[in-house]
Amino acid sequence: MVNNQFSLQNLRILCEVADYQSFAKTAQMMGVSPAFVTKRVQQLETDLGARLFHRTTRQVSLTEQGEHVYRQAQHILLSVDGLQNQIDLMKGEPRGVLRVSTSFGFGRRVVAQSLAQYSRKHPEVQIKLEVFDRLVDLARDKFDLDVRIGDIIDPNYIARKLASNHRILCASPEYLKRHGKPRKISELSDHNCLVIRERDHPVGIWKLSTRNKSINVKVGGSLTTNNGEIAVAWALAGHGIMLRSIWDSQEHLQSGQLVHILKEYRQEANVWAVYPERLSASAKIKSCVSHLEEYFHNWGKEGGQRPAF
Repeated sequence: MVNNQFSLQNLRILCEVADYQSFAKTAQMMGVSPAFVTKRVQQLETDLGARLFHRTTRQVSLTEQGEHVYRQAQHILLSVDGLQNQIDLMKGEPRGVLRVSTSFGFGRRVVAQSLAQYSRKHPEVQIKLEVFDRLVDLARDKFDLDVRIGDIIDPNYIARKLASNHRILCASPEYLKRHGKPRKISELSDHNCLVIRERDHPVGIWKLSTRNKSINVKVGGSLTTNNGEIAVAWALAGHGIMLRSIWDSQEHLQSGQLVHILKEYRQEANVWAVYPERLSASAKIKSCVSHLEEYFHNWGKEGGQRPAF
């Protein structure tokens, strides 16, 4: 089917539109205009002499001929991508688009810097970083790599630990002066807890561990957010007790702006690189994960200080 008439880009756009069932969503994910996507699909339909999509104002779906072309296009693109990956691995020169997902604050303060360094080393890789307040489905959302904090990982994916991390309970001295410091975990119900909708954690339930024992604590309060940086700002301003990663709270603990409470309780939340295929299958994923491992090993060494993981 593929000759000079049918470009690989048009076939790839066909598959994206079919998967997302939307021209607009496809354009958004590819970083192009909806008009560009529409024109490419129309060009492919003209070249093939077949209508590939049913179009309505609310939905896009494949026609019977479109289904056939979609299946063939998937096989072609998988073969081409596999061939390119093998060549890249042999040459040791990763290239192509690398789609990475992570969480808001960690992405802005840590992952973005790491990927910028990776880009300098591998300019032929085009990185597309997106941040979310939820866990992504790598297959469904079409990401090559997820850098996540938290130990809940789909067994269908491959994960490599990048750094150790855990979450702790903390509050400002001002809050504790006004409301008292909880001495027992059960006393959290009497306090204003700053609830964060973490990517890997149910809202209002803090899963903690102590002395090899796990406990679920139901918490609540007047302030809830899906952004950890906002929660930290609330905690610093004396609005309540927070469960936050040690990487994000350490500097405030050292400055005395936050106080670590109920120290025997913690929540494991390590840093992982999660990807859908074995590293031997993709030069770009393999090189990026290797870079992340080195980055997190060295992160914070400047000035003789190790990161507080």
